[in-house]
Amino acid sequence: MSEQNSLPFPDGQPSGTAVPPPPASPPPAGPASRATAKRPLWARLLGRLADPWLDLKLEPADLGGRSVDDARPVCYVLEDYGLSNALILDKACRQAGLPSPLVPLPGDLLGRKRAYVALSRRNASPLIPDQRPMARTHSDSLARLLQAHRAQPGLDVQLVPVSIFVGRAPDRQSGWFSVLFSENWALVGRFRRLLAILLNGRDTLVRFAEPISLRDNVDEGLPPERTVRKISRVLRAHFRRIRAAIIGPDLSTRRLLVDKVLAADTVREAIADQARRDQSKPADAWRKAHAYAWEIAADYSHPVVRSASFILTPIWNRIYRGVLVHHLDKLKEAAPGHEVVYVPSHRSHMDYLLLSYLLYDRGIVPPHIAAGINLNLPVVGTILRKGGAFFMRRSFRGNPLYSAVFTEYVAQLVSGGYSLEYFIEGGRSRTGRLLQPKGGMIAMTVRAFLRQPTRPVLFQPVYIGYEKLMEGNSYLDELSGKAKTKESIWSLLWGIPKVLRSNYGQVVVNFGEPIHLSAMLGEHAPSWDGRPLAEDQKPSWLADTVDTLAQNIQIRINAAADVNPINLLALALLSTPKHAMGEGDLLAQIALSKKLLAEMPYSDRVTMTPHSPEEIIAHGEEIGVLRRTAHPLGDVLSVDGDTAVLLSYFRNNVVHLFTASSWIACCFQHNRRMSRRTLVRLGRSVYPFLQAELFLPWSEDEFAQRIERFADAFVQEGLLLQVNDDEDGYLQRNQGQSDEVFRLRAIGHTLQQAFERYYIAISVLVKNGPGTLGAAELESLCQLAAQRLSLLYAPAAPEFFDKSLFRSFIQKMRELRLVWPDENSKLLFDERLDAWAKDAKVILGRELRHTIERVSPEAARPEAAIQE
Repeated sequence: MSEQNSLPFPDGQPSGTAVPPPPASPPPAGPASRATAKRPLWARLLGRLADPWLDLKLEPADLGGRSVDDARPVCYVLEDYGLSNALILDKACRQAGLPSPLVPLPGDLLGRKRAYVALSRRNASPLIPDQRPMARTHSDSLARLLQAHRAQPGLDVQLVPVSIFVGRAPDRQSGWFSVLFSENWALVGRFRRLLAILLNGRDTLVRFAEPISLRDNVDEGLPPERTVRKISRVLRAHFRRIRAAIIGPDLSTRRLLVDKVLAADTVREAIADQARRDQSKPADAWRKAHAYAWEIAADYSHPVVRSASFILTPIWNRIYRGVLVHHLDKLKEAAPGHEVVYVPSHRSHMDYLLLSYLLYDRGIVPPHIAAGINLNLPVVGTILRKGGAFFMRRSFRGNPLYSAVFTEYVAQLVSGGYSLEYFIEGGRSRTGRLLQPKGGMIAMTVRAFLRQPTRPVLFQPVYIGYEKLMEGNSYLDELSGKAKTKESIWSLLWGIPKVLRSNYGQVVVNFGEPIHLSAMLGEHAPSWDGRPLAEDQKPSWLADTVDTLAQNIQIRINAAADVNPINLLALALLSTPKHAMGEGDLLAQIALSKKLLAEMPYSDRVTMTPHSPEEIIAHGEEIGVLRRTAHPLGDVLSVDGDTAVLLSYFRNNVVHLFTASSWIACCFQHNRRMSRRTLVRLGRSVYPFLQAELFLPWSEDEFAQRIERFADAFVQEGLLLQVNDDEDGYLQRNQGQSDEVFRLRAIGHTLQQAFERYYIAISVLVKNGPGTLGAAELESLCQLAAQRLSLLYAPAAPEFFDKSLFRSFIQKMRELRLVWPDENSKLLFDERLDAWAKDAKVILGRELRHTIERVSPEAARPEAAIQE
């Protein structure tokens, strides 16, 4: 047996030899006393040499206050031994106020004059090829600790696993640069570890896990050898999960991944089919498939990612007034051991960069991102590809070979444990609302899991909220009817100076409640027994599962919304005809919106600006949204026409949060009084359409309960009066043009145009009669009617004549059997639609209803109806 020493070298004896009895121990001292104990001289000297090269980021931030019990001794567990790891751990403990690992446990239970153990060791030198680590099934020091617990019934040592990452780079099978200088999966030698610290030591992450009680494990009564193996196995699994979560899986090169894709049976069959269709040689079809795979595949490079993080940090600080992140800690708790699929909202090209940057900055490996082929620009495309982007064409239709290659590439990423990111809306929202999801990427992910269900999949919804959009002007052009401008490297370069001179306010990134695919499959696919499915198997439940999953993702994105100052300003100012308010009225309206959100929370993941109404107005003026006009009777705050259109975007970000309150306010726009029973009954009838359009999370009964609670809140705020307290409980709005009536009208305006759209669709149907219009014809006629209404009367928000919203409404009517197709695919309806139309009359004023009925076109003019 080797001599005992205090240096952090591996245990000297192999695990097969007998462990000597532990030394007698005095009464244990707590961690607090060891935190101030004197470290060895060598540790103090080497620590001073290493300190300038190390900048540690500790996780969790409050570990000194929650992770360690002061009453018990602490022993740390590392993934592997090494002098550098010991010094890094010692510095981390000093920063956190924890006991030093280089001060022995009370009684020196380890017999090594230290307070840490490790599961494996590094090779002493990479230059000696014959040096091999001893075969070890567990740490001898761990066995010694457990034996001490059996000998001393009062002993209870806390075992704290600690993961250390010097530079968070995925390993690369090609290119020695990243292997030599960055964190990876291999245990490198001392020389390469030294170089890694010199070059990457200022990017070191130290993650402490919750402590494990050795006393609890010993008291289980298992045989000593079995207890050691059990704890070692649990620790190894823990370190693997944390390493995969921090630096990602062991990365293959782009070439190797492409080779795997082309070698897959499904792709080989698609290549053969392509050769037969083209009447060409198989080699030609193979080259075409290879070109597709090369066009698609990411080429992740940690040096590029790390360089980009240095470049982006000052850019964010220049153009944004802060990037806030909420609920990321909950993701960190759920992610280890899972294949994580990030599914964010998509409102700007900045979404790609922001999410990857934030994840990397906070110690999580950036995902592989599905990006549109339009972003594969010269230079820019290469940088994005090096950052983890893989590119997809807008449509796979008519190209089965491309479809097979892309599907197999996604399957390889899923089976390889790579985290993914894609935008299920298919494109950026131009209106601020979440778009109806497209299930293509979700279906590929689910099928990849079913083909190889070894690693559980977790879908992570992400809400990204902006106060000002870089693409704002281009969105204005597109909404006014201009064609979308194609991306180019020159337009990007010309736009950079303007971006760097602008103030885009604050960005908030909220992580929603994750969705576990296994739980979804258990609910929607009870017949699946967990066995792998063949590639050509298409179970009957797959399509419904994908659709439900896509809807749930959108629901949970909305349930993690952030309400920023611009959202609140938009809600208030867009409710007035001239988009202007006196300062006092605007302050009161903002305060009311904040109060309603605070008293009736939408979900526990919704966040709201802490700023006061006065600070919100000042912020709006600072970033150029508000215009102040001085007046002797009080300043007026307003927005111009183009700004108002852009503000509708930010109002739509949060319109779903005010559904119940806006519904109540709408009911009292044209009705002086109404019973609670009628209020709830009408709310139930309209809720399915609102739910489909706004991705609302409640059942019909739950929505009815929210209506009741908001009605009580309105009475408490004086917005409505309680006429009587019987079962019907009549409610009444105030008389005249009081402040309460003004605020009630502002709240109701949020959903007013949605109900107008619904009435347009019903009016067009009724005017043309049953069996006359198909669904597509009805969509086009509704769009024309909405456009004409906006041109002839009051201007409307851009989404007012959005054909996709009419499509969603018509689809929901079909689901509810209010309309149904005949044998010619024409829509039929009966008296139930008339009843629904009568209910709509309660919400809309007589003049508006007559106007809608007058502009509703008939199918007798097909040349007008088919135009888009």
